[in-house]
Amino acid sequence: MVAEVTPGTRLRMAVEEERPLQVVGAINAYCALLAERAGFRALYLSGAGVANASFGLPDLGMTTLTEVCEDVRRVSARSTLPLLVDADTGWGHALSIRRSVRELIRAGAAGCHLEDQVNAKRCGHRPGKELVPVEEMVDRLRAATDGRDDPSFVLMARTDAYAEEGGRGLVERAQAYVEAGADMIFAEALETLSDYRELTHAVSVPVLANITEFGRTPIFSVEELGDVGVRLVLYPLSAFRAMSRAAEAAYEAIRRDGSQQAVIDAMQTRDELYEVLGYEALERRIDTLFDADIHRGESS
Repeated sequence: MVAEVTPGTRLRMAVEEERPLQVVGAINAYCALLAERAGFRALYLSGAGVANASFGLPDLGMTTLTEVCEDVRRVSARSTLPLLVDADTGWGHALSIRRSVRELIRAGAAGCHLEDQVNAKRCGHRPGKELVPVEEMVDRLRAATDGRDDPSFVLMARTDAYAEEGGRGLVERAQAYVEAGADMIFAEALETLSDYRELTHAVSVPVLANITEFGRTPIFSVEELGDVGVRLVLYPLSAFRAMSRAAEAAYEAIRRDGSQQAVIDAMQTRDELYEVLGYEALERRIDTLFDADIHRGESS
């Protein structure tokens, strides 16, 4: 019997086979299909993306485990790419974190990251962040490890220490988190390539660089990050930002002109949409089943 290849296994394999691995944000299942067609090998569900796109809320820890898992299920049901999920601070105390990990696994996630901010968290590129003590974050990771009933599921520790404690604090926290069981490290809001080099040399696990737009981290290239030892490069909301600007333009044009003619050329066509969805193949499947039902009726 062939062993099942789990989502976590697929993520770990992708990290080994593509260096650095580009991980792209998908705010919904359709975006996941587009990302897969573009050739990406791993997806990301951003906490900000869930809050912003699914609920129209800011990224201030206002969404719940149940709400995030619903988006995880939708994405993982339509794409075979491994999905890394933003689990914020784990949605509660130790037993809640343990449950969170199990629910994310059941929903189809390949891995998640927990962060070392206080529960009333803020976006990693905003001022006013507050970190929990190292010991509290270590407890979060231990609870997550205890909840991991699939050993292939990736537990990533995100640290916001660079902005608050500098490079030394970043390295010390990352090392403590690896010792506590983190499979990978998410280093938030670093500002130079030398910062990444120092971190990747100090820990024995893969390090992720978050290359989000309009934040504190410059738009480093894959090649630059690979040269300093980074193993995963994250683009959490790039497509969402582009989609939102395009939507703004479409709404404004229709309202202004009384027609969508001015923005037609910027739209995905109906045929292109159907191709992504496999629409015609499903139509043929329905027709085949319907014809079979008719023939059965005629022969009875």
